[in-house]
Formats: sequence, structure tokens, C-alpha cells
Amino acid sequence: MSATPSNASGNAATTPGCSPTDRTSRPPAGPLCAIHQPNLFARLSTLAKLYAADYWVVLNDVQFARRDYQQRARLGSLLDPQHRHWLTLPTHLPRGRPTLIKEARVVDPARSRRKLLLSLQQHYGTSPHWACLSEALQPLLDLMKDTESTAEVTEASTRLLLDLLGWRGRIVHSDTLPARTGRSERLADLAASMVATSYLCGTGGMRYLRPDPFAARGIGVLPFRTPTAGGAWSGAREISALWALMTHGPNSLSALLRGHQGAVSREWAASRP
Repeated sequence: MSATPSNASGNAATTPGCSPTDRTSRPPAGPLCAIHQPNLFARLSTLAKLYAADYWVVLNDVQFARRDYQQRARLGSLLDPQHRHWLTLPTHLPRGRPTLIKEARVVDPARSRRKLLLSLQQHYGTSPHWACLSEALQPLLDLMKDTESTAEVTEASTRLLLDLLGWRGRIVHSDTLPARTGRSERLADLAASMVATSYLCGTGGMRYLRPDPFAARGIGVLPFRTPTAGGAWSGAREISALWALMTHGPNSLSALLRGHQGAVSREWAASRP
């Protein structure tokens, strides 16, 4: 079942500060793999997990959950991250509750596009880093003119954050990969398709994940923990990474995530036999 992904994202990444960089190189086989649903402007805890991985498998063929972060994000105020506001992408589920993430549709894309931009301007327009974000937002806003897919829009919103921070990994979609239906079995199969040696698992996943399917494929499960220190990590598991980006800037946030990525890599290396 292991295979080199053929649909990895080919979008050009950017280094911190909005400068273009080369993204033609592919991570080596046997890397760290993260699997996560597309989120609207992902929280810093999620973004850090994706940043630490060589591959992000976008989990788009599971049931849509309105109470999750798939179509909404908490925006923290520049002055006080404890002062928060929900940014929601109105979403229609064509098949009701059984609707898969990839089937969900944005309600009134033109109006949703205007509200998204206005909300971000209101929250972060006074940041010295707003110009950088504003430039990076344009492809997302253009995408919202061409698609009603909630998953495409939310994935793009997180991808632009990764690009701004210079992530050099690759993106693959779960609906293009073979996988069993069991929760842990599905994740193990998807990780195996990336020829992964380790699967990065967040604290929520560790509560239900069974290690046996991973062990059967020779894949280690590496718990991913978000630092609890303050600073940019304030509210990392609750608010969108936009707050940290607009407060500390791309350069500082990228350095922070690279440092945490290094710690994860060292833990990964130490866990290997």
C-alpha cells in the first residue's frame, strides 16, 4: 500500500517576510506524517503539528463536524488574546449530518468572502504585519470566487499560513489514498501511504488511537505536545494562529516553530530503534 504521493501540493511556498522560495524538493521517504482535517485558519497547536511534519494528509473524507474548527476559527484580539470572536464560514451540508468534509458547501460565497476579509481587517488591520497577510490572502479570496467547497477554502486558509512561515512539506488528500474504515486503521494506512516511519498524533488523538495498526506497519506513534509557555503560544489550542502571526510577525513565529520542529525531530530520532 505504500506509495509516493502523486498529488502533493505544488504551490510555491514563501519564506517569512513574504519572499518566494524554491519548493521543488520533496521530503525524503520515511518522514514524519501528520493527518488532520482542513481547518479555517488553524490554531497554532494544529499549525505547529503540521509544520513539524514532512507530509500533511488532509483528512477530507470523514464526516463534517459543525462544532469543530472545520468551518470556523476563534480570532484573538491584538490587544488581548483572551478577547475572542468567532469567524465562521457559513456551510451547507447537502446530505445532512452524514455529509463528508469534501462534500460541504459554502453558503453565498460572495457574501462569505466579503465578511471574511472585513473580519480579518477589523481584527488585524492595525498590525504592522497586516500588509504581509493581506498579500497572502489574495489567492484565498480569488479561490472563493471560483469554488463553493468549504474544504478547499479552509485548506487554503491553513496552507497560506504554512507558506508564510516557510514550511517545505507536502500536502496530500486522504480521498486519493487507500485506507480501511476503522479509525486507527485508517490513520495507519494513510501514514503508510506516505512511507512514514512515524505518525505525529495530537493530544486529542492519543485518547482514542490504538497503536497496534501502526505497529503492524512498522510506524511509530509520536505524541505531539504544544508548549505551555506564554508569548506566541498563548491560547495556542484555542485561537487561530493568525493572532500569533499578527502579534509576533512571520520571522519570529517561523523561528519559534522551527525550534519546536527541531525538538520534535530529536524526539523522533530518539524513539527509533
